[in-house]
Amino acid sequence: MSGLSTILIVVGLFLVGGIYSFVKQKMPMSLIVLLSIGAAMCLVAGVMRLEVWN
Repeated sequence: MSGLSTILIVVGLFLVGGIYSFVKQKMPMSLIVLLSIGAAMCLVAGVMRLEVWN
């Protein structure tokens, strides 16, 4: 695993935790959707950068 893919996956998981927290606090749905898109993009980018796909 390269450093950048690790960072992207960790940031994506951090954002997923934020989504869970925002849902429990009943924050606006638009904010949760925006955070979900960012988390999904980070996780997908991190997984795609893994070196197992070569």
